[in-house]
Amino acid sequence: MFQRIVRGLELTLILFILALIVGYSNPSITHEMERVRAYTREIEFNYVSWMGNAALLKLRTASIGAPQLFDHAAQKQIVTEYLRLTQQISEKEYQLEQIYADAKITDKEIASKSLRVELAKNYTRQTELAPLAEAILQEQVSQILAELGLTAAGQPLPNVWYHATALPMALVISPRDHIEQTASISIETNLTLDEVSALETRVDDGLNVSSLAVDIGGVGVYPTMVMRSTDLNWILSTVAHEWIHNYLTLRPLGILYGETPELRTMNETTASIAGNEIGGLVLERFYPELISASRPSLSLISAPLDHPEPGDFLRPPFDFRAEMHETRLATDALLAEGKIDEAEAYMEARRIFFLQNGYLLRKLNQAYFSFYGAYADSPGGAAGEDPVGPAVRALRAQSASLAEFVNRISWMTTFERLKKEVNP
Repeated sequence: MFQRIVRGLELTLILFILALIVGYSNPSITHEMERVRAYTREIEFNYVSWMGNAALLKLRTASIGAPQLFDHAAQKQIVTEYLRLTQQISEKEYQLEQIYADAKITDKEIASKSLRVELAKNYTRQTELAPLAEAILQEQVSQILAELGLTAAGQPLPNVWYHATALPMALVISPRDHIEQTASISIETNLTLDEVSALETRVDDGLNVSSLAVDIGGVGVYPTMVMRSTDLNWILSTVAHEWIHNYLTLRPLGILYGETPELRTMNETTASIAGNEIGGLVLERFYPELISASRPSLSLISAPLDHPEPGDFLRPPFDFRAEMHETRLATDALLAEGKIDEAEAYMEARRIFFLQNGYLLRKLNQAYFSFYGAYADSPGGAAGEDPVGPAVRALRAQSASLAEFVNRISWMTTFERLKKEVNP
Protein backbone atom coordinates (compact mmCIF):
# COMPACT_ATOMS: atom_id res chain seq x y z
CA MET A 1 0.00 0.00 0.00
CA PHE A 2 2.79 2.44 0.91
CA GLN A 3 4.57 1.79 -2.38
CA ARG A 4 1.38 2.54 -4.28
CA ILE A 5 1.00 5.83 -2.41
CA VAL A 6 4.60 6.82 -3.15
CA ARG A 7 4.17 5.91 -6.79
CA GLY A 8 1.04 8.06 -6.92
CA LEU A 9 3.01 11.05 -5.62
CA GLU A 10 5.79 10.48 -8.13
CA LEU A 11 3.32 10.29 -10.99
CA THR A 12 1.53 13.40 -9.81
CA LEU A 13 4.76 15.32 -10.30
CA ILE A 14 5.51 13.65 -13.64
CA LEU A 15 2.02 14.30 -15.02
CA PHE A 16 2.08 17.89 -13.82
CA ILE A 17 5.38 18.52 -15.61
CA LEU A 18 4.13 16.82 -18.77
CA ALA A 19 0.93 18.87 -18.62
CA LEU A 20 3.03 22.02 -18.67
CA ILE A 21 5.03 20.70 -21.63
CA VAL A 22 1.91 19.75 -23.57
CA GLY A 23 0.22 23.04 -22.80
CA TYR A 24 3.08 25.09 -24.25
CA SER A 25 4.34 22.81 -27.01
CA ASN A 26 2.83 24.57 -30.01
CA PRO A 27 4.12 28.09 -30.70
CA SER A 28 1.07 29.23 -32.70
CA ILE A 29 -1.35 27.98 -30.07
CA THR A 30 0.77 29.55 -27.33
CA HIS A 31 0.60 32.92 -29.09
CA GLU A 32 -3.17 32.69 -29.46
CA MET A 33 -3.46 31.53 -25.85
CA GLU A 34 -1.61 34.61 -24.60
CA ARG A 35 -3.83 36.91 -26.67
CA VAL A 36 -6.91 35.36 -25.10
CA ARG A 37 -5.42 35.38 -21.61
CA ALA A 38 -5.45 39.16 -21.70
CA TYR A 39 -9.19 38.72 -21.16
CA THR A 40 -9.12 35.77 -18.75
CA ARG A 41 -6.12 36.08 -16.40
CA GLU A 42 -8.21 37.23 -13.44
CA ILE A 43 -10.77 34.43 -13.76
CA GLU A 44 -8.67 31.40 -14.73
CA PHE A 45 -9.09 28.19 -12.78
CA ASN A 46 -6.23 27.26 -10.43
CA TYR A 47 -5.38 23.66 -11.32
CA VAL A 48 -2.23 23.55 -9.19
CA SER A 49 -4.16 24.27 -6.00
CA TRP A 50 -6.95 21.87 -6.95
CA MET A 51 -4.53 19.03 -7.76
CA GLY A 52 -2.71 19.49 -4.46
CA ASN A 53 -5.89 19.36 -2.42
CA ALA A 54 -7.24 16.38 -4.37
CA ALA A 55 -3.98 14.45 -4.00
CA LEU A 56 -4.02 14.97 -0.23
CA LEU A 57 -7.59 13.69 -0.10
CA LYS A 58 -6.58 10.58 -2.04
CA LEU A 59 -3.60 9.95 0.23
CA ARG A 60 -5.74 10.20 3.36
CA THR A 61 -8.23 7.70 1.93
CA ALA A 62 -5.44 5.33 0.88
CA SER A 63 -3.83 5.55 4.31
CA ILE A 64 -6.87 3.94 5.97
CA GLY A 65 -6.93 1.09 3.49
CA ALA A 66 -10.15 2.01 1.69
CA PRO A 67 -11.82 0.29 -0.08
CA GLN A 68 -10.32 -2.96 1.26
CA LEU A 69 -12.05 -2.27 4.60
CA PHE A 70 -15.40 -3.22 3.04
CA ASP A 71 -16.73 -6.37 1.45
CA HIS A 72 -18.46 -6.32 -1.93
CA ALA A 73 -21.95 -5.81 -0.48
CA ALA A 74 -20.81 -2.91 1.69
CA GLN A 75 -18.97 -1.33 -1.23
CA LYS A 76 -22.09 -1.44 -3.36
CA GLN A 77 -24.13 0.04 -0.52
CA ILE A 78 -21.71 2.95 -0.14
CA VAL A 79 -21.76 3.73 -3.86
CA THR A 80 -25.56 3.45 -3.99
CA GLU A 81 -26.03 5.77 -1.02
CA TYR A 82 -23.60 8.29 -2.49
CA LEU A 83 -25.51 8.35 -5.80
CA ARG A 84 -28.86 8.66 -3.98
CA LEU A 85 -27.52 11.52 -1.87
CA THR A 86 -26.16 13.29 -4.95
CA GLN A 87 -29.59 13.03 -6.54
CA GLN A 88 -31.26 14.48 -3.44
CA ILE A 89 -28.80 17.38 -3.40
CA SER A 90 -29.45 18.11 -7.06
CA GLU A 91 -33.20 18.17 -6.49
CA LYS A 92 -32.96 20.41 -3.43
CA GLU A 93 -30.57 22.81 -5.18
CA TYR A 94 -33.10 23.13 -7.98
CA GLN A 95 -35.86 23.84 -5.47
CA LEU A 96 -33.66 26.53 -3.91
CA GLU A 97 -33.11 28.12 -7.32
CA GLN A 98 -36.86 28.15 -7.89
CA ILE A 99 -37.44 30.00 -4.61
CA TYR A 100 -34.89 32.69 -5.45
CA ALA A 101 -36.25 33.03 -8.98
CA ASP A 102 -39.86 33.45 -7.82
CA ALA A 103 -40.76 37.14 -7.75
CA LYS A 104 -43.81 36.39 -5.60
CA ILE A 105 -41.63 35.26 -2.69
CA THR A 106 -40.47 38.43 -0.92
CA ASP A 107 -38.50 36.95 1.98
CA LYS A 108 -36.48 34.29 0.23
CA GLU A 109 -34.27 33.61 3.22
CA ILE A 110 -37.20 32.59 5.43
CA ALA A 111 -38.87 30.67 2.61
CA SER A 112 -35.72 28.65 1.98
CA LYS A 113 -34.59 28.16 5.59
CA SER A 114 -35.67 24.53 6.03
CA LEU A 115 -34.41 23.65 2.57
CA ARG A 116 -30.99 25.15 3.30
CA VAL A 117 -30.80 23.22 6.58
CA GLU A 118 -31.51 19.96 4.71
CA LEU A 119 -28.92 20.84 2.08
CA ALA A 120 -26.28 21.55 4.73
CA LYS A 121 -26.85 18.11 6.25
CA ASN A 122 -26.69 16.48 2.84
CA TYR A 123 -23.48 18.32 1.93
CA THR A 124 -21.87 17.10 5.15
CA ARG A 125 -22.88 13.51 4.49
CA GLN A 126 -21.74 13.76 0.86
CA THR A 127 -18.34 15.00 1.99
CA GLU A 128 -18.04 11.95 4.25
CA LEU A 129 -19.15 9.45 1.61
CA ALA A 130 -17.43 10.84 -1.48
CA PRO A 131 -13.84 9.70 -0.68
CA LEU A 132 -15.05 6.16 0.09
CA ALA A 133 -17.28 5.91 -2.98
CA GLU A 134 -14.51 7.25 -5.19
CA ALA A 135 -11.97 4.80 -3.73
CA ILE A 136 -14.35 1.92 -4.43
CA LEU A 137 -14.97 2.96 -8.04
CA GLN A 138 -11.25 3.56 -8.57
CA GLU A 139 -10.48 0.03 -7.39
CA GLN A 140 -13.20 -1.48 -9.57
CA VAL A 141 -11.90 0.32 -12.66
CA SER A 142 -8.38 -0.82 -11.74
CA GLN A 143 -9.48 -4.45 -11.60
CA ILE A 144 -10.94 -4.25 -15.10
CA LEU A 145 -7.80 -2.52 -16.40
CA ALA A 146 -5.73 -5.37 -14.99
CA GLU A 147 -7.90 -7.95 -16.71
CA LEU A 148 -7.62 -6.05 -20.00
CA GLY A 149 -3.83 -5.93 -19.76
CA LEU A 150 -3.56 -2.15 -19.38
CA THR A 151 -1.31 -2.42 -16.33
CA ALA A 152 2.31 -2.85 -15.29
CA ALA A 153 2.94 -5.75 -12.88
CA GLY A 154 -0.80 -5.97 -12.36
CA GLN A 155 -1.27 -2.32 -11.37
CA PRO A 156 -2.46 0.61 -13.52
CA LEU A 157 0.29 3.07 -14.28
CA PRO A 158 -0.60 5.71 -13.18
CA ASN A 159 -2.97 4.76 -10.37
CA VAL A 160 -6.64 5.39 -11.06
CA TRP A 161 -7.23 8.54 -9.04
CA TYR A 162 -10.23 10.78 -9.62
CA HIS A 163 -12.23 13.29 -7.63
CA ALA A 164 -15.83 14.40 -8.26
CA THR A 165 -16.02 18.15 -8.09
CA ALA A 166 -17.48 21.31 -9.52
CA LEU A 167 -15.62 21.77 -12.78
CA PRO A 168 -14.35 24.88 -14.53
CA MET A 169 -15.68 25.94 -17.90
CA ALA A 170 -13.49 25.89 -20.99
CA LEU A 171 -13.31 29.03 -23.09
CA VAL A 172 -12.68 27.64 -26.59
CA ILE A 173 -11.37 29.80 -29.43
CA SER A 174 -11.54 29.25 -33.20
CA PRO A 175 -10.79 31.58 -36.12
CA ARG A 176 -13.88 32.83 -37.91
CA ASP A 177 -12.73 31.90 -41.42
CA HIS A 178 -12.25 28.20 -40.67
CA ILE A 179 -12.89 25.70 -37.90
CA GLU A 180 -9.86 24.98 -35.72
CA GLN A 181 -9.37 25.08 -31.97
CA THR A 182 -6.51 27.49 -31.41
CA ALA A 183 -6.91 27.99 -27.67
CA SER A 184 -8.79 26.56 -24.71
CA ILE A 185 -8.60 28.21 -21.31
CA SER A 186 -10.23 26.94 -18.12
CA ILE A 187 -12.16 29.62 -16.28
CA GLU A 188 -13.63 29.71 -12.77
CA THR A 189 -16.61 27.62 -11.76
CA ASN A 190 -18.68 30.40 -10.19
CA LEU A 191 -19.19 32.73 -13.16
CA THR A 192 -22.78 33.62 -13.98
CA LEU A 193 -24.21 33.14 -17.45
CA ASP A 194 -24.26 36.90 -17.93
CA GLU A 195 -20.57 37.12 -17.05
CA VAL A 196 -19.73 34.25 -19.40
CA SER A 197 -21.68 35.81 -22.26
CA ALA A 198 -20.02 39.19 -21.69
CA LEU A 199 -16.59 37.52 -21.72
CA GLU A 200 -17.32 35.80 -25.04
CA THR A 201 -18.44 39.12 -26.55
CA ARG A 202 -15.29 40.92 -25.40
CA VAL A 203 -13.06 38.18 -26.80
CA ASP A 204 -14.96 37.99 -30.11
CA ASP A 205 -14.93 41.74 -30.63
CA GLY A 206 -11.38 42.28 -29.42
CA LEU A 207 -9.70 39.46 -31.33
CA ASN A 208 -12.12 38.91 -34.24
CA VAL A 209 -12.51 35.24 -33.36
CA SER A 210 -15.27 32.79 -32.56
CA SER A 211 -15.44 31.86 -28.86
CA LEU A 212 -17.59 29.62 -26.71
CA ALA A 213 -17.48 28.80 -23.01
CA VAL A 214 -18.49 25.15 -22.63
CA ASP A 215 -19.37 23.08 -19.60
CA ILE A 216 -17.05 20.15 -19.09
CA GLY A 217 -17.51 16.67 -17.69
CA GLY A 218 -13.92 15.75 -16.91
CA VAL A 219 -10.32 16.95 -17.08
CA GLY A 220 -7.26 14.71 -17.38
CA VAL A 221 -5.15 16.37 -14.68
CA TYR A 222 -3.95 14.11 -11.86
CA PRO A 223 -5.96 13.19 -9.87
CA THR A 224 -8.49 13.58 -12.67
CA MET A 225 -11.52 15.83 -12.31
CA VAL A 226 -14.97 14.35 -12.92
CA MET A 227 -18.31 16.12 -12.76
CA ARG A 228 -20.72 15.02 -10.04
CA SER A 229 -23.46 12.86 -11.49
CA THR A 230 -26.02 10.23 -10.53
CA ASP A 231 -25.48 8.25 -13.75
CA LEU A 232 -23.10 5.48 -12.70
CA ASN A 233 -22.52 4.29 -16.26
CA TRP A 234 -21.43 7.79 -17.24
CA ILE A 235 -19.26 8.18 -14.13
CA LEU A 236 -17.40 4.93 -14.80
CA SER A 237 -16.88 5.72 -18.48
CA THR A 238 -15.63 9.20 -17.64
CA VAL A 239 -13.26 7.97 -14.92
CA ALA A 240 -11.85 5.49 -17.44
CA HIS A 241 -11.75 8.16 -20.17
CA GLU A 242 -9.69 10.49 -18.00
CA TRP A 243 -7.39 7.67 -16.89
CA ILE A 244 -6.69 6.91 -20.55
CA HIS A 245 -5.61 10.55 -20.92
CA ASN A 246 -3.20 10.06 -17.99
CA TYR A 247 -1.94 6.85 -19.60
CA LEU A 248 -1.38 8.58 -22.95
CA THR A 249 0.35 11.55 -21.29
CA LEU A 250 3.20 9.17 -20.41
CA ARG A 251 3.51 8.27 -24.12
CA PRO A 252 4.12 10.19 -27.36
CA LEU A 253 0.47 10.59 -28.41
CA GLY A 254 -0.46 12.27 -25.14
CA ILE A 255 2.70 14.37 -24.96
CA LEU A 256 1.93 15.72 -28.44
CA TYR A 257 -1.76 16.34 -27.64
CA GLY A 258 -1.76 19.99 -28.70
CA GLU A 259 0.65 19.80 -31.63
CA THR A 260 -2.01 19.48 -34.34
CA PRO A 261 -5.82 19.26 -34.54
CA GLU A 262 -5.41 15.69 -35.84
CA LEU A 263 -3.42 14.58 -32.81
CA ARG A 264 -5.97 16.17 -30.48
CA THR A 265 -8.76 14.25 -32.20
CA MET A 266 -6.72 11.04 -32.02
CA ASN A 267 -6.29 11.55 -28.27
CA GLU A 268 -9.93 12.37 -27.55
CA THR A 269 -11.38 9.67 -29.78
CA THR A 270 -9.09 7.04 -28.29
CA ALA A 271 -10.06 8.07 -24.77
CA SER A 272 -13.75 8.03 -25.67
CA ILE A 273 -13.61 4.58 -27.27
CA ALA A 274 -11.57 3.07 -24.45
CA GLY A 275 -13.50 4.87 -21.71
CA ASN A 276 -16.83 3.60 -22.96
CA GLU A 277 -15.57 0.02 -23.24
CA ILE A 278 -13.94 0.01 -19.81
CA GLY A 279 -16.87 1.73 -18.12
CA GLY A 280 -19.28 -0.79 -19.63
CA LEU A 281 -17.21 -3.71 -18.37
CA VAL A 282 -17.06 -2.29 -14.84
CA LEU A 283 -20.82 -1.79 -14.80
CA GLU A 284 -21.38 -5.32 -16.12
CA ARG A 285 -19.06 -6.83 -13.51
CA PHE A 286 -20.01 -4.93 -10.36
CA TYR A 287 -23.45 -3.40 -11.03
CA PRO A 288 -25.23 -5.73 -13.49
CA GLU A 289 -28.62 -4.82 -12.04
CA LEU A 290 -28.22 -1.33 -13.53
CA ILE A 291 -27.89 -2.65 -17.07
CA SER A 292 -31.20 -2.61 -18.93
CA ALA A 293 -31.69 -3.08 -22.63
CA SER A 294 -34.87 -1.05 -22.41
CA ARG A 295 -33.22 1.91 -20.74
CA PRO A 296 -34.00 5.04 -22.82
CA SER A 297 -31.08 6.82 -24.40
CA LEU A 298 -30.37 10.20 -22.90
CA SER A 299 -29.10 13.35 -24.50
CA LEU A 300 -28.20 16.87 -23.55
CA ILE A 301 -27.71 19.75 -25.84
CA SER A 302 -24.20 20.64 -24.86
CA ALA A 303 -21.87 17.74 -24.28
CA PRO A 304 -19.04 18.63 -21.93
CA LEU A 305 -15.37 19.11 -22.53
CA ASP A 306 -13.97 15.69 -22.10
CA HIS A 307 -16.76 13.20 -22.30
CA PRO A 308 -20.45 13.14 -23.20
CA GLU A 309 -22.49 14.36 -20.26
CA PRO A 310 -25.42 12.45 -18.75
CA GLY A 311 -28.66 14.07 -19.79
CA ASP A 312 -31.87 14.99 -18.06
CA PHE A 313 -34.11 14.85 -21.10
CA LEU A 314 -35.23 11.94 -23.22
CA ARG A 315 -34.02 12.20 -26.79
CA PRO A 316 -36.77 13.70 -28.99
CA PRO A 317 -37.86 11.93 -32.20
CA PHE A 318 -35.12 13.83 -33.96
CA ASP A 319 -31.69 12.62 -35.13
CA PHE A 320 -29.42 15.14 -33.47
CA ARG A 321 -26.17 13.64 -34.76
CA ALA A 322 -27.35 13.49 -38.36
CA GLU A 323 -28.65 17.05 -38.27
CA MET A 324 -25.48 18.34 -36.60
CA HIS A 325 -23.37 16.51 -39.19
CA GLU A 326 -25.33 18.20 -41.97
CA THR A 327 -24.84 21.55 -40.25
CA ARG A 328 -21.09 21.05 -40.01
CA LEU A 329 -20.76 20.08 -43.68
CA ALA A 330 -22.74 23.10 -44.87
CA THR A 331 -20.79 25.42 -42.57
CA ASP A 332 -17.45 24.08 -43.82
CA ALA A 333 -18.58 24.61 -47.42
CA LEU A 334 -19.57 28.22 -46.79
CA LEU A 335 -16.32 29.00 -44.97
CA ALA A 336 -14.29 27.38 -47.74
CA GLU A 337 -15.89 29.87 -50.14
CA GLY A 338 -14.96 32.76 -47.84
CA LYS A 339 -18.58 33.42 -46.88
CA ILE A 340 -18.02 34.00 -43.17
CA ASP A 341 -21.10 36.15 -42.51
CA GLU A 342 -23.31 33.72 -44.40
CA ALA A 343 -21.87 30.78 -42.47
CA GLU A 344 -22.53 32.48 -39.13
CA ALA A 345 -26.06 33.40 -40.13
CA TYR A 346 -26.65 29.81 -41.21
CA MET A 347 -25.34 28.43 -37.89
CA GLU A 348 -27.63 30.76 -35.96
CA ALA A 349 -30.62 29.62 -38.04
CA ARG A 350 -29.69 26.02 -37.38
CA ARG A 351 -29.34 26.76 -33.66
CA ILE A 352 -32.96 27.93 -33.66
CA PHE A 353 -33.90 24.77 -35.55
CA PHE A 354 -32.24 22.61 -32.87
CA LEU A 355 -33.95 24.64 -30.16
CA GLN A 356 -37.33 23.98 -31.78
CA ASN A 357 -36.55 20.26 -31.64
CA GLY A 358 -35.70 20.20 -27.95
CA TYR A 359 -31.93 20.94 -27.94
CA LEU A 360 -31.05 24.08 -26.00
CA LEU A 361 -27.88 25.20 -27.72
CA ARG A 362 -26.80 28.54 -26.28
CA LYS A 363 -24.48 29.17 -29.24
CA LEU A 364 -23.62 27.34 -32.43
CA ASN A 365 -20.47 28.72 -34.01
CA GLN A 366 -17.00 27.86 -35.25
CA ALA A 367 -15.73 27.37 -31.70
CA TYR A 368 -18.53 24.88 -31.00
CA PHE A 369 -17.46 22.72 -33.94
CA SER A 370 -13.76 23.07 -33.17
CA PHE A 371 -14.41 21.67 -29.71
CA TYR A 372 -17.02 18.96 -30.16
CA GLY A 373 -15.64 17.81 -33.49
CA ALA A 374 -12.64 16.24 -31.73
CA TYR A 375 -14.85 13.60 -30.07
CA ALA A 376 -15.26 11.29 -33.04
CA ASP A 377 -15.84 7.90 -31.43
CA SER A 378 -19.21 7.68 -33.22
CA PRO A 379 -19.98 8.53 -36.87
CA GLY A 380 -21.67 11.81 -37.73
CA GLY A 381 -22.15 14.69 -35.35
CA ALA A 382 -19.95 17.77 -35.12
CA ALA A 383 -16.87 16.17 -36.69
CA GLY A 384 -18.08 16.62 -40.26
CA GLU A 385 -15.84 15.03 -42.89
CA ASP A 386 -12.81 14.88 -40.60
CA PRO A 387 -11.01 11.62 -41.51
CA VAL A 388 -9.30 11.21 -38.14
CA GLY A 389 -12.22 9.75 -36.20
CA PRO A 390 -12.98 7.03 -38.78
CA ALA A 391 -9.28 6.08 -38.86
CA VAL A 392 -9.13 5.71 -35.07
CA ARG A 393 -12.31 3.62 -35.10
CA ALA A 394 -10.85 1.48 -37.88
CA LEU A 395 -7.70 0.85 -35.85
CA ARG A 396 -9.84 -0.31 -32.93
CA ALA A 397 -11.74 -2.67 -35.24
CA GLN A 398 -8.45 -4.07 -36.55
CA SER A 399 -6.99 -4.61 -33.06
CA ALA A 400 -7.45 -7.94 -31.32
CA SER A 401 -8.04 -6.29 -27.93
CA LEU A 402 -8.56 -2.91 -26.33
CA ALA A 403 -5.05 -3.03 -24.84
CA GLU A 404 -3.53 -3.68 -28.26
CA PHE A 405 -5.47 -0.75 -29.72
CA VAL A 406 -4.48 1.68 -26.96
CA ASN A 407 -0.85 0.63 -26.97
CA ARG A 408 -0.56 0.81 -30.77
CA ILE A 409 -1.99 4.30 -31.05
CA SER A 410 -0.25 5.62 -27.93
CA TRP A 411 3.14 5.54 -29.70
CA MET A 412 1.98 7.36 -32.82
CA THR A 413 3.23 10.87 -33.40
CA THR A 414 1.35 11.87 -36.57
CA PHE A 415 -1.94 11.24 -38.32
CA GLU A 416 0.07 9.96 -41.28
CA ARG A 417 1.34 7.13 -39.11
CA LEU A 418 -2.21 6.21 -38.15
CA LYS A 419 -3.30 6.14 -41.79
CA LYS A 420 -0.43 3.81 -42.67
CA GLU A 421 -1.38 1.49 -39.82
CA VAL A 422 -5.00 1.37 -40.94
CA ASN A 423 -4.20 1.13 -44.66
CA PRO A 424 -0.85 -0.71 -44.90
